[in-house]
Amino acid sequence: MTTAERVVIDVDGLRMTYGTAEVLKDVTFRVRHGEVVCLLGPNGAGKTTTLEILEGFRTRSAGRVEVLGTDPAHADEPWRARVGVVLQSWRDHGRWRVRELLAHLALYYPRPWDTDELVAAVGLTAQADKKVRMLSGGQRRRLDVAVGIVGHPELLFLDEPTAGLDPVARREFHDLVARLADEQDTTIVLTTHDLHEAQKLANRIMILKGGRIIADGTAQELAERIVGEDEVRWSRDGLQYHRTTSDSTKLAFDLFRQYGESVTDLEIRKATLEDTYLSLVRQQADAGGAETGAAAPADETGEPAR
Repeated sequence: MTTAERVVIDVDGLRMTYGTAEVLKDVTFRVRHGEVVCLLGPNGAGKTTTLEILEGFRTRSAGRVEVLGTDPAHADEPWRARVGVVLQSWRDHGRWRVRELLAHLALYYPRPWDTDELVAAVGLTAQADKKVRMLSGGQRRRLDVAVGIVGHPELLFLDEPTAGLDPVARREFHDLVARLADEQDTTIVLTTHDLHEAQKLANRIMILKGGRIIADGTAQELAERIVGEDEVRWSRDGLQYHRTTSDSTKLAFDLFRQYGESVTDLEIRKATLEDTYLSLVRQQADAGGAETGAAAPADETGEPAR
């Protein structure tokens, strides 16, 4: 088995209940070495609960879970040194300076980052001697990641990593996560309800809703599988046309071949992750409620492609 084929997380039939409320319902998936996997879903879908079980912070109700070959519910300290965790928020000592906090934490790991290299890797060199309480929100989030990876983890969990960040800090954080995956060969599992974030960071997306995984694949695979067709709009002789098709490139070629320069304002809109997500939510809502009639077909006014 190659390194890329190695299963890092193996979950089968995971269930979690709180009293009579079933939060996770038969969740099953695998994560392989080197993947960046996103658990995408609305608030209350069970994303954080899933991560806490994988991290060993919460005991599941049923199902099998293996992380780095170990049941996290019975993990030891050597296992924890191989796992990095970045929580939504954590309390720290605001009077610590960035470099001294990371140097102190490094003492607890068998193969930690060099402190100055770590500070540079997360983009905090200019803030290395600042007290934590003096950092901006984006800088604090970078420090959170530094704390999570100080022990050179094989696997990193990020729970809602950019919640509360401004657009600039969010973009910088996305770049940091991408470098960790590409340069440090770290397997990453993150949760978010931000569609753009999921599409930008993850090479595989699992959509979790109502305690179940309702879709699993790349953003493009999910769009093709669930939404399916592209939307093409164009104008000709002062009239506007609209068509959905599975091959928008061929349609555009045929239009220009048949009508030439009389075709104007051509616009091709590929199915997106947002389309996929909204379609899945609608499908699940329809399945859970009263049956409705078939959806009306898309407007296909205009000349058919030849």
